[in-house]
Amino acid sequence: MDAAMREKIIALLDEHRILSLATVRPDGWPQATTVGYVNDGMEIYFMCGRESQKARNLARDDRVSLTIDHDTSDPMAIHGLSMGARAVPVNDEAIFRRAMLELLPKKYPEYGPMMKEADLGQMMAFRLVPQVISVLDYSQGFGHADMVQVEPEAIPA
Repeated sequence: MDAAMREKIIALLDEHRILSLATVRPDGWPQATTVGYVNDGMEIYFMCGRESQKARNLARDDRVSLTIDHDTSDPMAIHGLSMGARAVPVNDEAIFRRAMLELLPKKYPEYGPMMKEADLGQMMAFRLVPQVISVLDYSQGFGHADMVQVEPEAIPA
């Protein structure tokens, strides 16, 4: 991935606040849900309840597909991201607390007071590790997408 594409991806991650996440249910069907996310550059995290269906689905199969975008009345203004990724549980307490108590309040200032009182023991954070990213930019033509294969070293561990 070249530097210009990396910066474009980071700008789109920074610009948006929610993503649609598809996990694999026990019966093999996909389950799509909307979740908030935070990012630090290319590092992407989302949170959910420990007992949620998302968490149970991911315990069985860590593969996800996701989209990050927003509605627009002009189809030629569509720009966003589509990814195939792995969702890895964040087990490092320092990284978990940073995602929940530092990154989340920056992206969602309205959640700051709530997070100070939240029972973090009931929550999980997952790190999304992209394998392939489609960068959508219809201003370059209807349906235009640049496909990026993500090398492991492109995203810090």
